[in-house]
Amino acid sequence: MAPRSIWKGAISFGLVTIPIKVYGATEQKDLSFRQIHAADGGRIKYKRVCESCGEEVQFASIAKGYEAGDGRMAVLEKSDFESLPLSTTKTVEVVQFVDAATVDPIMYDKPYYLEADGPGQKPYALLRNALRQSGKAAVVKVALRSREAIALVRVVGEVLVLQTMLWPDEVRDASFAAPPADVQVSDAEVTMASVFIEQMTGEFQPQEYTDAYREALEAVVQSKLSGAPVPQEPVAAPQDADVVDLVAALRASVEAAKKRRAEDQQDSSKAG
Repeated sequence: MAPRSIWKGAISFGLVTIPIKVYGATEQKDLSFRQIHAADGGRIKYKRVCESCGEEVQFASIAKGYEAGDGRMAVLEKSDFESLPLSTTKTVEVVQFVDAATVDPIMYDKPYYLEADGPGQKPYALLRNALRQSGKAAVVKVALRSREAIALVRVVGEVLVLQTMLWPDEVRDASFAAPPADVQVSDAEVTMASVFIEQMTGEFQPQEYTDAYREALEAVVQSKLSGAPVPQEPVAAPQDADVVDLVAALRASVEAAKKRRAEDQQDSSKAG
């Protein structure tokens, strides 16, 4: 069953209009906890109370306010947001085509699946096939969830994905995190690190990875529900990071990687 769409509009592709529906492409799998009173398990409830009059305020009576530096308050109603003079509130406007590899992934925010709506099937397939053949992605502007965003429309499998991005001024300058300029590494250290990278290189298979933290937490929850003892797993202590001989440490890492790869290949052949 397909999820419920969060937005309906159209992609403006030159003189071609593609009616679309937008769906969240991801979902959180974390366990959901309630806040309770530890003494009796009663749920904790919160009331929305006005600090001026002390009265409890119903959600329908809550508005959004922007407080200026001098203390003045601008109250915005739902209609104020809906009447903003932005074409992007109902249209995904294509402004440029780029190589997706030239966009730094640090700018990526949230992905959304795009589905053709009504008569949009053929122009949707046209844009998808053209992007795939050219190896390009479309840079677009769109207003989602009460804010305008810059985004990429790219091909994933047989569908178009809208990948919203952060604005440039929302990405922090990373220069503070760089090591001092006088920190040097030798050619031998770089070479050995490259060998280790080569040994650990493979095809990314996301289905091979699991959320060990969530699995362990689920086991604890089930133990609590059944009254069974909480499972205890030994946790390895963190290793000392004070490595003096980097080449020796990397050489040992390479040997360990080779051994692990050989064992994996052996297991695969047995399974086959």
